[in-house]
Amino acid sequence: MTRSTSTAFAAALAILFLICGGAGAADAPLALKWAQLVPPKAPIAPSSRTFFSGVPSKSDNGEPAPPPLPEGKFMSMKRRQPGAGTPPAVVTELNGKSVQIGGYVVPLDFEATSIKEFLLVPFVGACIHVPPPPANQIIYVKSARGIEISGSFDPVKVTGTLKTETAFTGLADAGYSIDAEEIERITP
Repeated sequence: MTRSTSTAFAAALAILFLICGGAGAADAPLALKWAQLVPPKAPIAPSSRTFFSGVPSKSDNGEPAPPPLPEGKFMSMKRRQPGAGTPPAVVTELNGKSVQIGGYVVPLDFEATSIKEFLLVPFVGACIHVPPPPANQIIYVKSARGIEISGSFDPVKVTGTLKTETAFTGLADAGYSIDAEEIERITP
């Protein structure tokens, strides 16, 4: 083999490697962290009130502050999601992206131990034992095949196409949804 032939052969191999390597990388789902689902916000101006200045007369959105609850009535208060009543702040650039994200299952639709629809949440007990997180920290997941699960708070890794569509469920509103292609149980 001559020097020019071996150089041309090496260049062709390099190009083939870049093309094949680039195609494989483009097909790999984006590994998301929960913090990436929250859009960046403008810096919040510091409050002019001191800690001991008392209860504000108006809430952040200009409405009058709610009256204080009678002693011992905290648990009877209807709990709402943070940001309820306003469209969820989502990262629109993620719409239509193939993603993979880990979290915990809150079942919605199941047959025996097979779950086909669930909420994916960032921490154990969200939506059930504590008030739900903001809508941009909840993902509504649908799976045609379903997943066999042993407990309602099993950790999973979900791969699929992320959509920035709000889903309204009986437990909480989700700012994102995923049509799951793969759901992998994570064993501790």
